[in-house]
Amino acid sequence: MTWPWEVAERDHEIQDPTSADKIRLLGGYLRLDGTSRVLDIACGKAGPAIVLAAAYGCRIQRVELRPQFADEARARVAERGLDGLVSIETADGAAYPLEPDAWDAALCLGASFVWGHIGDAARTLGPAVRPGGFVAIGEPFWREPGIEADGFVDLAATVDRFQSGGLALTGLIAASEDDWDRYESLHWRALEEWLAASPEHPDAGPIRERHLASRDDYLRSQRARLGWAIFAGRKS
Repeated sequence: MTWPWEVAERDHEIQDPTSADKIRLLGGYLRLDGTSRVLDIACGKAGPAIVLAAAYGCRIQRVELRPQFADEARARVAERGLDGLVSIETADGAAYPLEPDAWDAALCLGASFVWGHIGDAARTLGPAVRPGGFVAIGEPFWREPGIEADGFVDLAATVDRFQSGGLALTGLIAASEDDWDRYESLHWRALEEWLAASPEHPDAGPIRERHLASRDDYLRSQRARLGWAIFAGRKS
């Protein structure tokens, strides 16, 4: 069974445990303005791009693998009159050609798995930004020191991974419990409504089982133990 992210994230405007205010804060950390050229890999439905383009007037090239997300992103960008600033290409971010020193900032918010983990993403995106430019990556981390599980490490080790890409950490924007709860709650509602409307779907049983297991794990463990943050760094 392929997990139906198009269903689970049907109601998400920003598909990460963060907020529009925090995305605007990120734009300030990245020193974005009307001259900035920004690359956003695995952009989803263009939530952060819409916020950044509207707030800073920067130009953003977004890359998204899932056609439904890319199409919805184009519609949302057009609805807000940002077509001239935000463009979306339907493509595999892992294979997207990256010209050296070509961008003022490069983003991958919550999808470093495109390459592996945050260190792999930093080593890939770092060369694509100009000297003095910025890279921002959203990544989970374990709140307790010394833990390594599910591909994630604690906060200090996550920063070490990030800086292994030749970046100096210049900003950290962490998710709050409210950010996490909003992000997860939108999943739960969308999946419950889909399951109620699609009881005969051949994947309904496995989807319900995974949905309930994931919700239970979040409530019993992850809410207290797993953090998420946007790590911003400057290329020297």
